[in-house]
Amino acid sequence: QVQLVESGGGLVQAGGSLRLSCAASGRTFSTYAMGWFRQAPGKEREFVAAISWNSGNIYYAESVKGRFTISRDNAKNTMYLQMNSLKPEDTAVYYCAAGRILRENNAYDYWGQGTQVTVSS
Repeated sequence: QVQLVESGGGLVQAGGSLRLSCAASGRTFSTYAMGWFRQAPGKEREFVAAISWNSGNIYYAESVKGRFTISRDNAKNTMYLQMNSLKPEDTAVYYCAAGRILRENNAYDYWGQGTQVTVSS
């Protein structure tokens, strides 16, 4: 079992930056692939970024490439999402997820409760 808790969301102006964190419980964090997803009001949850257990493979959605950076610190059981050059369309609830297989879809085993990111124009 893995429990995930996101933090770092908030209100920011367009062009600003935020850093999200996802803290995981359990001793097996380092064996899991991790991902970030987001869901805007009235829209389906969408893939943002994913990182393999050893950070050797990283994927991004086209909409965030060059602006967002995913990373992880296995010693701290924590994953991060550095978000720069934020746009109003980035406004959403951001979720972290953990799973045995690195994916760009929703088929992860464990999910956090989400953290709200709001970007004002």
